Amino acid sequence: MAFLELDNVSAAFGPATNQTVVLKDINLSVEENEFVAIIGFSGAGKSTIMSLLSGLLAPTTGEVRMKGEVVKEPGPDRGLMFQNYSLLPWLTVNDNIKLAVKTAFPKLRKAELDEKIEHYVKMVKLGHAGERRPHELSGGMRQRASLARTLSLDPEVLLLDEPLSALDALTRSELQDQILNIWETDRRTVVMITNDVDEAVLMADRIIPLTMGPEATLAKEFVVNMERPRDRQTLNDHPEYMRLKSEITSFMMQLNKESKELSTSAVIPMPDVRPKDFTPISGSPRLKNKPAQPGTPRSAA
Repeated sequence: MAFLELDNVSAAFGPATNQTVVLKDINLSVEENEFVAIIGFSGAGKSTIMSLLSGLLAPTTGEVRMKGEVVKEPGPDRGLMFQNYSLLPWLTVNDNIKLAVKTAFPKLRKAELDEKIEHYVKMVKLGHAGERRPHELSGGMRQRASLARTLSLDPEVLLLDEPLSALDALTRSELQDQILNIWETDRRTVVMITNDVDEAVLMADRIIPLTMGPEATLAKEFVVNMERPRDRQTLNDHPEYMRLKSEITSFMMQLNKESKELSTSAVIPMPDVRPKDFTPISGSPRLKNKPAQPGTPRSAA
């Protein structure tokens, strides 16, 4: 039995008479402590998969299960980190995390609560910024605060929905390493959404492409047989890294090519309509009642 799974799941939106099927026949099995990356193009339905796994969205058909139990709603056992940082702007970093911890663990004593907040703030290297509000932080620091808030729930599964896509390259690399260090220390189950092949190969145990939508589904998986910890400084010299990067990139580009070939833009013929002739007929009321032009003196009554 898989730790987390999507069993023949489909997701459609709209009324029953005119539904758009975003995902179709999705089957995914994630083992405990495994790091799985789902890679795909924008608009294919990657975030919809995350909504299904987290319980924010119910499947149209099929089931989402965790440890054999059907997922029916969100829960602290599945921590979701969004693309944007989603921090409450009027609260400090500490208070954003405090709100999450108090919601998930309402019976914690104040000393335990403060200790938990301090632990996760320091884990993401924000000990110096705990009393700052989001507008006082850089983009990378906001994402660190978001990661600390998610980790503070002690989730068994960490769901990462392209959380690093908006960051600059250096900040993104730093946070990738930070997430990997946390994962290798705590060994939580991770499902990550990304559109970056290099990021997927660096971080994941398995990489699963998502085909182009609509009716997107998961394609064949790529297993990353590379030792851990992985050193990004030497990856470009690693033959397995180069092989995987080349194969996955080629596969994704082929998906894109096939999608473009299948999509035919329907040409709708326009009716042969000619414009009317609006030239006024001599002596028509339109000429008689024509308003005077600006600056033209009116005749006396």
